[in-house]
Amino acid sequence: MSVCKHLTPTKGLNVGGFICICSVFFFSYSGIPGKKCGSIIIRSEELSNCRESVMLQFCGNKLDKKDFFGKSDPFLVFYRSNEDGSYTICHKTEVVKNTLDPVWQAFKIPVRALCNGDYDRSIKVEVYDWDRDGGHDFIGEFSTSYREMCRSQSQFHVYEVTLLSCLVDTELSFLDYIRGNPSQPTSLHYMSPYQLNDYAMALRAIGEIIQDYDSDKMFPALGFGAKLPPDGRVSHEFPLNGNPQNPYCKGIDGVMEAYYQSLKSVRLYGPTHFSPVINHVARYASAVTDGSQYFILLIISDGVITDMAQTKESIVNAASLPMSIIIVGVGPAEFDEMIELDGDEERISSQGRYAERDIVQFVPFRDYIDRRGNHILSMARLAKEVLAEIPDQFLSYMRTRGIKPGPQPPPYTPCPPPAIHPLHTRRVSRI
Repeated sequence: MSVCKHLTPTKGLNVGGFICICSVFFFSYSGIPGKKCGSIIIRSEELSNCRESVMLQFCGNKLDKKDFFGKSDPFLVFYRSNEDGSYTICHKTEVVKNTLDPVWQAFKIPVRALCNGDYDRSIKVEVYDWDRDGGHDFIGEFSTSYREMCRSQSQFHVYEVTLLSCLVDTELSFLDYIRGNPSQPTSLHYMSPYQLNDYAMALRAIGEIIQDYDSDKMFPALGFGAKLPPDGRVSHEFPLNGNPQNPYCKGIDGVMEAYYQSLKSVRLYGPTHFSPVINHVARYASAVTDGSQYFILLIISDGVITDMAQTKESIVNAASLPMSIIIVGVGPAEFDEMIELDGDEERISSQGRYAERDIVQFVPFRDYIDRRGNHILSMARLAKEVLAEIPDQFLSYMRTRGIKPGPQPPPYTPCPPPAIHPLHTRRVSRI
């Protein structure tokens, strides 16, 4: 067999903190004189970032009898559908001997292997009667999907095969343990009794300046990338104060308090989706386009953006609204996606549409940390850099829409000092 003739690496995907590179290899036989040789093609597709596994158990009921003597020896074969319409075997059950009502053992399989993380992708299941010579008799087949199995649970029934149980689990990675627990010093959310963590420092540095431009000092604060109590639902748009009807916090101190309380009640969880919170603020901004209000969204994150396409689309849509987005990256990660969103070198686009204006400013927090431990200086330098583009972004929105400043308040005229009536004077003696 010859060496690889062609190697086509695709883009890297962040999967639980690890970079997966998918490739397509073509191998061919070098040839044997007088023999007909074929070729081997290995198909592959990009791995999804799905880390779920599912425990499935099936049983059969009155399956067809295929053996002349005795009953059938049934087993199941599961196929994952590929992007080109072909099917690949992803699991075989054990053979249950001499029965038409088999109960197969429960088996665990990664959802990535079952459907590559696409919950609606077709999954084909074939039922066979095992034969010793390998010529297994076909009994029947049916198609389903991962979503259908999860929803239907024990009520799922088709072609004499019943799904008895479907239990979903999430495979935890090493990074989940070292980053996902704010009580551990290795976490960027670590609540130290001696100093602010990077998230809190960034929030304090920028928030204390922004709040001076807000009349009522009430700020909606949202979190993303966490499992929420009581059912462990993953959310990318949840109120830090736990009140969906009123997510507002009083001043930056209120936001800080909600942040710390949230760390005690939620479980940090990936992936990192930006588009839900951007769309959340955009809905408010779209209702006030007369220049009377301007919205600034501050995003603080340590992760790679896993919904990059949706985030780009959200930013392109938001660029026509009275809003700006500040992104502060904390931690040691590479922030290539966030730099791309900044749009300083090339205007961001989505599906052929370019953003009307640049509304994103990205700053890596680590570039503004004072190595001598002067956190006040760090916060001042960070705030200066992050807020540098806000005035120009604000003016670009107002000018392109011909919005003029409101009427000027009357000039300040100091009141004359009150006249002192002679009867009210007192003589002060010096000692």
